[in-house]
Amino acid sequence: MKKGILFLFIITAFFTSCNTAKEQKEQEVYMFTSFREPATDGLKLLYSYDGYKWDSIPGIFLKPEAGVQKLMRDPSIVAGPDGTFHLVWTCSWKGDPAFGYASSKDLINWSEQQHIPIMAFDTTTINVWAPELFYDDVNNDFIIVWASTIPFKFEKGMEAEDNNHRLYYTRTKDFKDFSKAELLYDPGYSSIDAVIVKRDSTDYVLVFKDNTRPERNMRIAFGKTAIGPYGNQSEKFTENFTEGPSVVKAGDEWLIYFDAYRKKSYDAVSTKDFKTFTDINDKISIPIGHKHGTIFKAPESVLKALLEK
Repeated sequence: MKKGILFLFIITAFFTSCNTAKEQKEQEVYMFTSFREPATDGLKLLYSYDGYKWDSIPGIFLKPEAGVQKLMRDPSIVAGPDGTFHLVWTCSWKGDPAFGYASSKDLINWSEQQHIPIMAFDTTTINVWAPELFYDDVNNDFIIVWASTIPFKFEKGMEAEDNNHRLYYTRTKDFKDFSKAELLYDPGYSSIDAVIVKRDSTDYVLVFKDNTRPERNMRIAFGKTAIGPYGNQSEKFTENFTEGPSVVKAGDEWLIYFDAYRKKSYDAVSTKDFKTFTDINDKISIPIGHKHGTIFKAPESVLKALLEK
């Protein structure tokens, strides 16, 4: 009897230990990609345990080598179902119809950088700006959204022909084969910096920047799939001279971070329905100098390894 009780105790302790280890392994933290001007240094990272208070992780984690100008602006990371982190970024201001790509298992050791000429099919393309990753769990693939200018393709508004952006997308399962670039959303004016947010199986939100003068603020459109069609465009929900939205769910609220570049600050609003927005600048803290990035989640063990490095 005593041996049986001892055996039961050992088995119980073993499974309790395994479950505890599993829980610790699966604990996640918020991560925020970042860069610093003049965008030649490379990938920087912030972290947070609550989505409101952010700290820097010292160091540069990937120096840009892809592209004509070899920049790294607007870095966007998404983790795939297998835990691989995928990174895309703006690699040139103009004269380069491509974005940069690399992947990593730990955010420290990276694959060879790739130059993806996604808009090379039109030789008049001016640029590929702010590629943003979204994992589509419905189709089990990745969607990349960005802004490009193709002169004289769309009705000219207030912007010059070489600054009349529209939002495009491509799909990929392996970051080797990409679907042909297609128009994601045309609000009728120059627009950049788009982020796809999934709320439910047929409920998606597109947060983007109205890049026209004198607006240069952010708006929202709604769709039933990740690639739209998007419509019911909102009025602006930020002041002018704001860009680079990043959206994250914290508790029962969505937080939208953005670069208030004229004020030289990083701001945020919260919302539950993407119709009413509350200024939460008094609740957040962002390291000085942080620029346009995206928020994703990573295991705490990944963060600890980054901090140790």
